[in-house]
Amino acid sequence: MVATFFGLGLYVLKLSNAAAYLSDDPQACVNCHLMTPQYITWNHSSHRDVASCNDCHVPHNNIFNQYYFKAKDGLYHASIFTIRAEPQVIKARGPSIEVIQDNCVRCHSSQVTDAKMTSFVEDHHAARTDRTCWECHREVPHGRVKSLSSVGHQIEPIRAHAPPDLQIIPSWLKKSMQEENTKKAAQRK
Repeated sequence: MVATFFGLGLYVLKLSNAAAYLSDDPQACVNCHLMTPQYITWNHSSHRDVASCNDCHVPHNNIFNQYYFKAKDGLYHASIFTIRAEPQVIKARGPSIEVIQDNCVRCHSSQVTDAKMTSFVEDHHAARTDRTCWECHREVPHGRVKSLSSVGHQIEPIRAHAPPDLQIIPSWLKKSMQEENTKKAAQRK
């Protein structure tokens, strides 16, 4: 009985690609298809080059708190997904809101404390302390888009959902492009 339970546990860990969640790879967040809109909108944002999912959504005060929060949040997400109770629109919960706000301030502390901002941003002091950053900066980094139907196209394949031999340019188009290049090369000679 113990061996069966242990074996099933290992199988579930392998099937869910649980080891990927220990990394900082943003594509780990789309192992579950629910996070695809968030991944795609982040992937098209200015934050793509400077911040991964963990930079914004996981606390950075110490390594133990970081992995504890990832595990707690991950188990919540996995449970909701498993019982098929996921909401139509994903929103951050209380503890996540606090972590995201702390990370916004951590990365953008110079803008938050800049005295010059007071001169051209109405109620800057109150706005930076009494509300979350995304109350004003609503489209950072996920944009206005909150559902798969409105996200648009993702050119880069998402590894969790793509076969290993998937190519971005379809074979028929590659063949057509090669034929066209061959014709042009023959015409130049």
